[in-house]
Amino acid sequence: MPSLNTAVRRRPPPPPWLVYILRCRDGSLYTGITNDLPKRLRAHGSGKASRYTRSRLPVRLAYQEPQPTKSLALKREAAIKALPRAGKLRLLGAKQTGPRSEGYNSSTSKKSRARRRPSQPPSRP
Repeated sequence: MPSLNTAVRRRPPPPPWLVYILRCRDGSLYTGITNDLPKRLRAHGSGKASRYTRSRLPVRLAYQEPQPTKSLALKREAAIKALPRAGKLRLLGAKQTGPRSEGYNSSTSKKSRARRRPSQPPSRP
């Protein structure tokens, strides 16, 4: 029969999940999550972490926010990604200066310009 004084082995707590924002060379912002920030930053720096940051090296850590679970980290990441650029910059506590300081206006993106057609009166047979 096991003794009541036996030590119970407890697992170390899982590493906390982090939501992070990187500032890219062109001034754009990249948001992601990880539970090993140093490893993820090395991956970004070597161009192996994401297609987006690979073409915008070097990247610099601008913000990190711990979350207790992966689920909450994913939800917070989605909430940050939904913010306009100005909202993300407020989160960083940064001023809007440098490249891409103006907000990105999706109404002038290449895709939306390509879809616009000049108004034409309806043709009548």
